Amino acid sequence: MSITVTDYLDVVSSWCFWSEPTWAELKRRYDDKVQFQWKIALMDPSGLPTSREQEQWFYRRSGMMMRSPFMLNTDWYDPSLPEWLAPNCVAEAAKDFGFADDRVRLAIARAALREGKRVGDWDVAADVGGEAAAIDSGKLLERAKSSAIEDRVRASTSEFRALQISQRPAFVIDTEIGDRAVFSGVVKLEPLAATIDSMLDDAAVYSAHKAHFGDPPPK
Repeated sequence: MSITVTDYLDVVSSWCFWSEPTWAELKRRYDDKVQFQWKIALMDPSGLPTSREQEQWFYRRSGMMMRSPFMLNTDWYDPSLPEWLAPNCVAEAAKDFGFADDRVRLAIARAALREGKRVGDWDVAADVGGEAAAIDSGKLLERAKSSAIEDRVRASTSEFRALQISQRPAFVIDTEIGDRAVFSGVVKLEPLAATIDSMLDDAAVYSAHKAHFGDPPPK
């Protein structure tokens, strides 16, 4: 039975950044059993800090919660932006160059949150993303600023909102029989792994049942 885990995220969200070790471990642990994908869920003004001081406060809180030995860098932060479109569109655009994995979005996140690079600027985001995947930054920038990429980012953000949750990252675990588990803002490994294990166990039962009884009788 097919199982898919979708990670809805904003590339420069600090809480999404803290979830990356869990995401990496899930992919390692279930590499041959589960399909993994990520989609953009843009932060909107209601969820964004309004000042650098407020951003620093959030970083201190989340850093303490995660017992981090370092504090995230706020030098990249631009309070004039109503959303962080550039870094998210650049990460999404990299998929069209064959990079649907995590490398480009992680490079942009680290550039912002660890190094303080102003990835809210389209050129900066494209330079970071292009270097991470060895893509010509000009071509990446052109694709990132296209209406097609923004439409995809807006569409996946709408998908996230349709879940009627507010926290990113959101991990959505789906099976082909219609079972679904949604974790909004959960970044620890244990509850996610336990849910996937349970769904995999269900998949094994379905396979055993089919081996014994075949497909259901026709209506």
